[in-house]
Amino acid sequence: MLTQSNHPSKHVVREYLERRSQEVKPPPSPEEIRRQLGWGLMLFEPKMEQGR
Repeated sequence: MLTQSNHPSKHVVREYLERRSQEVKPPPSPEEIRRQLGWGLMLFEPKMEQGR
């Protein structure tokens, strides 16, 4: 069985935080951070109905 993770890897998060720490502007919104990291792409998929 193949499992998919909708969370970014620690490596990706560390790289993102390193890039962000060098920027002077305010941090982006949580939604923008998730978009940049590809986190939660599966959150918006329609859920399968139960009982069918």
